[in-house]
Amino acid sequence: MKFSAALLLFVVSQTAAAFEYVSVAEPAILYDANSLKANKLFVATRYLPLEQVVVLENWVKVRDSGGKIFWIEKRNLSSKRYVVVTTETSTVRTNWDDSATVAFIAPRQLGLEWLGNAGAGWVKVRHRDSTTGYVKSNDVWGD
Repeated sequence: MKFSAALLLFVVSQTAAAFEYVSVAEPAILYDANSLKANKLFVATRYLPLEQVVVLENWVKVRDSGGKIFWIEKRNLSSKRYVVVTTETSTVRTNWDDSATVAFIAPRQLGLEWLGNAGAGWVKVRHRDSTTGYVKSNDVWGD
């Protein structure tokens, strides 16, 4: 009995760790089911980060930064990762240190290209104007 519970816990933890982030390649429709005949909920903007929950042949069940679940056609997704600012504004710095020079201020809902986790609670990002910097991981979603 203990072995079964341990095995189940291991499988669940491995499944949870398997979630991957993707982004919307071009504006795309999000649906309430995996069918073109399902209800169209809204149009996702380019670069919107989404967390893959279930991947089928042509469809992906995704979660957004608010925790809402949708379906999107797989062909509309990119493996290029983005994060979205979830705080009112976020200070992006030239180095991963609170005292580093400010590179730019990012407003809520701004999509930034994810360049990697920098450690110590920071994420390296690139703005669409090519400016790079570091943002606190608590200020963004999708990392």
